[in-house]
Amino acid sequence: MDLAGRVALVTSAGRRIGQAIAVGLARAGCDVAVHYHGSTDGARQTATEIAALGRRAELMPADLRDPVAARALPDQVAARLGRLDILINSAAVMVRQAFESVTPESWDATLELNLRSGFFTAQGAAPHLRRANGKIVNVADVAAFEAWPNYLPHNISKAGVVALTRGLARVLAPEVTVNAVAPGAVLLPDDWDQAARDHFARTTPLGRLGTPDDVVHAILYLLANDYVTGTVLTVDGGRLIR
Repeated sequence: MDLAGRVALVTSAGRRIGQAIAVGLARAGCDVAVHYHGSTDGARQTATEIAALGRRAELMPADLRDPVAARALPDQVAARLGRLDILINSAAVMVRQAFESVTPESWDATLELNLRSGFFTAQGAAPHLRRANGKIVNVADVAAFEAWPNYLPHNISKAGVVALTRGLARVLAPEVTVNAVAPGAVLLPDDWDQAARDHFARTTPLGRLGTPDDVVHAILYLLANDYVTGTVLTVDGGRLIR
């Protein structure tokens, strides 16, 4: 896929990885629908950076925990920007919660955003993407392949994203490719101290933390390649092989 002039929807594009992806796609030539929910200021910053690159940005607010809103968002993007070629499902939360403290409410808060929203956003996007021979890239996590005792709902949600990626790849072939990236220690939680960050760097085989650009480069590869679908590309500096 030649990205020049394409329209991409990036969910949770007002902060962290989603913000980096949105700007990276604009740098590659895309116009970008900047979805956000709580990060209004961050979304405006994203849109400003995209405009500075000479690309169009549209702010698209929605609470993706509402499946009706998630399914409707792609139609709104296509109405605003004229088309939809790419969907990047990056909306997620990562909440530390011990096994004993998980409640039905906290479970739902994680699974609704991390997993269910991606399904219904893809469902809403499918007609547009089929017409465009478009692409979906889901943002998973190395948590999909490991068990973290204090993050079990997160682990489970990201394992679900891997299954969702493979399922959508089958359902939407041959018109649409669907892949995922699974970042490792790229952007650690804001409340982790320097000792924790140093530990993660030391215990990563490549000896350093990753950067958002490492994830962006992986996504650009998946968007550029028309013969890859149902794949999860791990971007973790080798943590899963340590």
